[in-house]
Amino acid sequence: MTTVRAFMEKNYKHFNARETLDAARAWEELLAGGGQMFVTLAGAMSTAELGISLAPLIRAGKVHGLCTTAANLEEDLFNLFDNPDYRLVPHYKDLTPEQEAELRDEGMNRVTDTCIPEWAMLKAEKYLIDLWKEAEAAGKSHFPWEYMYALLDMPEVQEHFRMPKESSWVWAAKEKNLPIYTPGWEDCTLGNKFTALVMTGKLSSHNLIKSGTQQLEHLANWYSERADSKTPVGFFQIGGGIAGDFSICVVPMLIQDLHKEDMPHWAYFCQISDSTTSYGSYSGAVPNEKITWHKLDPHTPKFMINSDASVVAPLIFSYLMGE
Repeated sequence: MTTVRAFMEKNYKHFNARETLDAARAWEELLAGGGQMFVTLAGAMSTAELGISLAPLIRAGKVHGLCTTAANLEEDLFNLFDNPDYRLVPHYKDLTPEQEAELRDEGMNRVTDTCIPEWAMLKAEKYLIDLWKEAEAAGKSHFPWEYMYALLDMPEVQEHFRMPKESSWVWAAKEKNLPIYTPGWEDCTLGNKFTALVMTGKLSSHNLIKSGTQQLEHLANWYSERADSKTPVGFFQIGGGIAGDFSICVVPMLIQDLHKEDMPHWAYFCQISDSTTSYGSYSGAVPNEKITWHKLDPHTPKFMINSDASVVAPLIFSYLMGE
């Protein structure tokens, strides 16, 4: 039987296919040279079940840090809790407003062709509220991913799993104790709930969740430690938006604001995006634009794959796993 790796080597000769193969090879070369890879996730990659291919990659030590939208962080957990209750809507493009309202009234929250059941969110919410209250009583504050890791460590939570934890990329990141930066964490279902609890006085302070600037400082220290040890770090970006721009900006911040002129740029860059170059769009900006912002060096290996990440990313991850 032909492997994914052999199939790509044989067939991916031109255009986006060649770019995909070149990006996978360059990732492999970076790791072989002692480098590490930082991965960012935009969109709804968790609901697209990217964890099936990303989790093994993390466990294999081929990913060393992540930055995601807050939705991707929580939706991996929702998926772990209640994936069998998710509803697939293949004809989503043909839904009428009335049919959308019917889904809403059933507690089905649609993400493209997939509906997340509201009860999956309520399960996660219940345990997180307890963790927030514990932190409040102890006078402590934590990063969003630290709360998520604490939640996953609770035996009673694991009893709710309805799919193999091996398919959860957050679980794999927890096993490796990787940071998962989530700028704009409030922009998610659980972030909305947290805000409401503070507004109603059921939680005392927004400070129970460490801020975005604290996350950026943590990332700056994470990157600097690798720079000090001469470990090159690559940047693999799925989609665009805050997950990518927040984290890639740590290098220009170190160079321009902390005046560490000898700080190395990102050692590799690849983006999978269906955005096109337009007026001011970060998601559609070509990699060379990042050179002007001190994010990349002129000689940084750079790849731009104009395609659907739910198709392309699993192929690259499988290639790297030798599948």
